[in-house]
Amino acid sequence: MKAAVITYPGSNCDRDLAVAFRDAGAEVVTVWHKETELPAGVDVVGVPGGFSFGDYLRCGAIAARSPISGALARHVERGGYAIGICNGFQVLTETGLLPGALMRNARLKYICRQVRLKVETADSAFTSGYAKGAAITVPIAHHDGNYTADADTLAQLRAEDRVAFTYLDNPNGAMEDIAGILSANRRVLGMMPHPERAMAANVGSADGRPLFEALLGRMALA
Repeated sequence: MKAAVITYPGSNCDRDLAVAFRDAGAEVVTVWHKETELPAGVDVVGVPGGFSFGDYLRCGAIAARSPISGALARHVERGGYAIGICNGFQVLTETGLLPGALMRNARLKYICRQVRLKVETADSAFTSGYAKGAAITVPIAHHDGNYTADADTLAQLRAEDRVAFTYLDNPNGAMEDIAGILSANRRVLGMMPHPERAMAANVGSADGRPLFEALLGRMALA
């Protein structure tokens, strides 16, 4: 399986994400934001955390208009897999590949700590390595992680079982405690917490590893 990790100016979790993919067994290529196409044979695209373009305008808004983001959109439209983490989740909403928006944290402060998440669905390539309802520990590090959407969008996400993760102790005011959501075809995941930083117990948690291993396992069977 081949994973591409995009780097925008200001990305700072691209190496972490590449290491997580490699640890799970993927071949990894890194792609600069000015590229207009993804490398041949890419199965999944990772959009990493950080502060793309300094978070000017809105978090992820400028990155969403970089040349490579057009290739990302075409990859998703073809049914390809993608995961956006933290700033990557913001980029996915700004491109329109996922609904909603990530707003300033409710207490207007940057938060960096471990949080507990509930796995809301095991019915996706990303979450099939967990039991539905399981509690996992994953770190967060964000200033604009307050997931916000209109009532109809929230109802649709719930009705279609597209809420992937919720916070057990909501740190940022996210609507309905939402920490991560899936696209309509369940091949795109956006989440604010950092599973790529939870790959081994000696760094605080290994609860992110099943996400990457399940994803690569599902793609291998496709």
